[in-house]
Amino acid sequence: MDSRSHRRTSRGITLLELVTVMSIVAILMAIAIPSYKYVTNGNRIAAEINGLLGDMQYARAEAIKEGQTVTVCASSNGTSCLAATTTTWNTGWIVFSDVNGDHTVEAQDAVLRVQSGFTSTDTFTSNNTVGYVTFNREGFATGTNGMATGVLITLHAAPASTASTRCLSLTMVGLMTVQTYNTTSNGMTCL
Repeated sequence: MDSRSHRRTSRGITLLELVTVMSIVAILMAIAIPSYKYVTNGNRIAAEINGLLGDMQYARAEAIKEGQTVTVCASSNGTSCLAATTTTWNTGWIVFSDVNGDHTVEAQDAVLRVQSGFTSTDTFTSNNTVGYVTFNREGFATGTNGMATGVLITLHAAPASTASTRCLSLTMVGLMTVQTYNTTSNGMTCL
């Protein structure tokens, strides 16, 4: 065997092989990147809506367990509630033991949980100016408007679309459900 022919077969890859591999990688990336964005947006939306749902369920359970009122309210600083008539919840919220039931954090009230505001441009608004929800010792809910019709807090992710809209529905008896766009639960439609 000639040593010259041996060197020629072990030189490496050809330009055609390199271009073929780069083309395959480019096609796979073109398919994968949009799917990755969809998955990460879906995970962010689920985390945001489930964060409020979990804190509402926690507040209701604490009110029943401790036998006293517990309030969840919109908060931008983690220590006090925003105005009772606010509609914006994407600035964050707090869960606190509301000893005298006045919907404000005072010295005798213990802050149980703090959720900071969203870092994204997603919006989280209530349907009828509800800045707080209070659960009594039986687990029933009251809010800024008396909760006669319940509360619907809507999450619109950016960019806004029907696929990225979620709602948290809460009734006076404390029933909570997460809805997708254009579904009705507890007499309230998520739009």
